[in-house]
Parts: sequence; structure tokens; C-alpha cells
Amino acid sequence: MDVTTDEATDAARSLTKDLPDLSHSRALEIVAHQLGFGDWKTAAAALPAASETGRPVPVLRIFDEGAAREFYQEFLGFTRLWDHRFEPGLPLYRRIGRNRAVLDLSEHHGDGTPGSVVWLPVADVSAWHTELAAKDYPGQRPGIDQQAPGGPTLSVTDPFGNVLRFCQQR
Repeated sequence: MDVTTDEATDAARSLTKDLPDLSHSRALEIVAHQLGFGDWKTAAAALPAASETGRPVPVLRIFDEGAAREFYQEFLGFTRLWDHRFEPGLPLYRRIGRNRAVLDLSEHHGDGTPGSVVWLPVADVSAWHTELAAKDYPGQRPGIDQQAPGGPTLSVTDPFGNVLRFCQQR
């Protein structure tokens, strides 16, 4: 979840409105803890300001919702965050996520280019390898390239030609 300092401060203000005995400083501390920080000072230093640019979200072109679901959700373990269609029968636009990684998958012509490459940093590429090797997904036998320029890298190719490179930085 991406939250700015302004949004966190607004959440604290909402708490003080709902709980009049709660001081604003205590509400800030509660919001910081909810976001996984030890205190408000740490949260305020780590959270982006509203005017800062957020993390980019790659848009990958897909051609078949079922194949995309099987690959991204069942094989790779991403979760569907939301879907959009202008109306039934029109192309799908889906956002998926796993931990801090977010990808958009689109059936819309002109969104993304088949054969794109997305580089995803991971803490433990061996754990990814173990997880994926335990699944029976046709045509995928990913290995770890220990000589990849960014660090040990596991690459998989989706059914639409897009490549995802999970890299454990050195």
C-alpha cells in the first residue's frame, strides 16, 4: 500500500475527530504503527510527500484472461487487486500485486508491447526458485542465472511473450 505523509496525517485527523479524547500526536503514532513503522518520526521520514512521484507500474499486454490468471495468479502467486472493463465484453484491464510489486495487465490494443521485460527486485531468489519449481506449470523450468548483471536472477516468460526477471541484488 502506497501512502503519502499527507494521507497519513489525514488519517490521524480522522481518528481525532472520531475519538475526541485522542490527541493529534497520539493519533499520528497510531497511524505510524498501522503502517508498520516504530513511530511517527520514522514514518514521516520514510513516506513520500504527496507531490513526489510514486513507483512506476508496468503495463503488460495480455490476450487471454484465463491464461493470464493461470500464469500470474496461480503460478507466480500474485493477487488480483482490481479489474476494469468499460462494459461487459470489452477488453480487460487488471491490476495485480505481490508484496510491494504491482503490475497492470491489459487486453487493450496499444497498452504495453508483447515481449516487454520487467525487472523485479527480490530478497531471496532461491526461495522464488523453490516456490516455482514446486508448481507444475507447462513449459516453465526456471533456473537461476548466477552471472546476471544485477545479481542472481530467475527469469520467466508469460504466455504473451513478456519476461519477468526476479533479481536478488548483490
